[in-house]
Parts: sequence; structure tokens; C-alpha cells
Amino acid sequence: MSPASKLLVDIHTHVYLPRYAALLRSRAGAAAVPFIRTNTTPEGLAEDRLLILDHEPSESLTSWSEKLKFMDKHGIDVSVVSTANPWLDFLPASQAHTLAAELNDDLEQYCSTGPSVSSSTQIKRLYGFGLLPLVPEITTSALLEIVNQISTLPHLRGLIMGTRGIGNGLDDEALEPVWAAIEKAGLVVFLHPHYGVDGSAWGDKDNGHVLPLALGFPFETTTVSSKYHFSFRIRPQREMKAATRLILSGVFDKFPNLRLLLAHSGGALPALSSRLASCIDHDPAVASRLKHDARYYLGKLYLDAVTYGPEELGFVSDVISRSAGYASVASVSKVANRSTGSKRMLFGTDHPFFPPLSATEKWKSVTENLEAIASVQGWSKGDKDGVRGRNALALFNLQG
Repeated sequence: MSPASKLLVDIHTHVYLPRYAALLRSRAGAAAVPFIRTNTTPEGLAEDRLLILDHEPSESLTSWSEKLKFMDKHGIDVSVVSTANPWLDFLPASQAHTLAAELNDDLEQYCSTGPSVSSSTQIKRLYGFGLLPLVPEITTSALLEIVNQISTLPHLRGLIMGTRGIGNGLDDEALEPVWAAIEKAGLVVFLHPHYGVDGSAWGDKDNGHVLPLALGFPFETTTVSSKYHFSFRIRPQREMKAATRLILSGVFDKFPNLRLLLAHSGGALPALSSRLASCIDHDPAVASRLKHDARYYLGKLYLDAVTYGPEELGFVSDVISRSAGYASVASVSKVANRSTGSKRMLFGTDHPFFPPLSATEKWKSVTENLEAIASVQGWSKGDKDGVRGRNALALFNLQG
């Protein structure tokens, strides 16, 4: 077994590059998030605080040296980094198009100038997901131009998408040429939630950000109703789509080689997949639309392993593993095999979010997720090594 097969690879980790951070700083006087506000610490030092959700600060990272410090502290060999939400949603189409191209070039430089894992391998420590200018009024030709750009940048191995699409969601037929181009280029799509669920859903009691972060974001990965505007409140006008609506749209039938990676282990989709299949079977609007039972398509997905618990990881791998049994009515056994399901799961941390309260502590998003992987019953040592890194090396074609 090669040394590369033992690498720890983080596929869910974010960065805010200098060009993007400068834009957010310029919005510091804006009435609505997102923006970066620079505060002065008690020691007299300048400190950037990034506000993505109303009243929720998070630290901004702009240099690979900071990311590498985090990786070194936690034994992470390789990170596939992505710009975190809100991406370019708040910009007009022309500015978003220009900035996406610039940020993709910046991310390529960010990754290419980082070190290699070791002197004996060509695998770099940093790779990236590029950005698409998925904003209303963007043209198909502009999106295809950016997909082509990402495909030519050697350290960008995919692209990150939110759930909005170009305003009508990811099952918008206008995106079909984009899906085709992504599939042809062999890029991985990382589907990540935007803003969670409307704050009114959480009641009046002050529970901090526990409910929106623990429940709202994973639910958005599954499917979200209503359209956001940029104070991050909801206006009930159009629906936003995510993994479930992609399945219902037939995207995976039209583009069977499309590689989609879901954040937060697919949110609620694994737990509700059989209910989803039953609802489809009993609804004349969609019963004949798909080529397969809805549960089959979960086996087309890749999921991060950001669940914090071995039981959750085991369950998700069960659901993935039985998918082949739903290819047709006469398919083979639908009995779950956790080992098979583990091949579609990949370690992630969601860094730099959820930092420890003390600078000396290790991040629980690393330690608890690694402990969860190590503790899944029914996964062999090889399965666990796969989730920690080997699956990512294969998915992103990272070879020494």
C-alpha cells in the first residue's frame, strides 16, 4: 500500500481570499450582511470579523499559511478548499462574472504556491473548488466560460455551488448546458447550503445560532422552500432547490456521470429517502418521470463525513450501499453493506467555522469527526482509511 493511501484529506474546508475579503471590507457600512468589520482587540491589534448571517461573526482566513497552521496542528495532509457562502450572490451579473474569473485565478495561485505533501510525491497540500457566478441574469455563455476556465486550472478539481442556482434553483432547465459541461470536464460539484432556514422558524427564545447551524443548514442541503434576499430573511416567492429537487428533475438520468458531493452528509435526505420514493410512486406528476426508484440516486452521490457521530455515519453508509438494489424492480438484494457505502464518504472539517473557545484546544470538528470514523461498526480498517483520505484521492484524481 502506497504512503498516499494513508493521507488525511479534508474536503470541506473554506477560505476567504484577499480579493474577496477586500470586497467584503468595502461593504462594512452596508445595511445588510455580508461584510467584514475590522475591530481593535484589547491588545490594540486589528482583527477582522466576517458576518455572513445576521449577528454571527466568524474569523476570516486569507493566507495559505493560516490554513496550513490549522492543518499541521491536526495532522491534515491535504485540503480541498472552497470559498464559503455567500459566494457572489449579492453582486450584479457582470461584476459576479468578472470576480469569479479573478477569484478562480487567485485560488489556483493560492493552491499552487503551497507546499507538496512530501519530497517523494507530487501531491500538493492544497487544492480547490472554483466559483461559478450563479446569479440572476447571468448568461449561459458566461457560466460555460467559467466552467472551462476551472477545467484548465490544474489545482482546481471541482466547483462549489449553493442551492439558489441562477435564481430559480439547481433544477432550472437553463442549467442543463452547465451540467453537461461540468460532466464532460470531469469536475466535482460541491453542493453547499447558503443561509439555512428563516429565523422565524426557530421561535422567540434565544438559543444563539444552535438551531440554524445544527438544523437549518443541513435541511437546506436536502431541500429548501422560498427565496432569500440579501438581508438573509425569506420572502415566500420562489422555491430554492437542492439535492432532492435535482433528483426529481432527472438531472442524474440526463447526466449519469455527474459527480455531486453533498455537505453535511446529505442533510436529511438519507433519513427521508424511502419516504421520498413512496411519495413519488403515488404522485402522478412525477411517478413516470425518473428511470429509477429515487433511492437509487443516492448511490450516485458523494457525501462528506461531517456528522460528529459513528451511528450517523453508519446509517448514511447503509442508505448509500443499498442504492444499487433500486436500479429496477427486478434488482438484486437491497440489504445494506456498510463497507460499500463507505466508498462514497469523505472526511471534512468545515474549517474555519466552529472554532474552539480556547486557542490551545484542538478543533472538535476534526477530533470528533475522526473519532466517529474510527468507531463505525461494520467498517473495516480499509474502509476507514478510505473515508479519511483514499476516497478523496480517487475522486479528485490526486496521484503521487
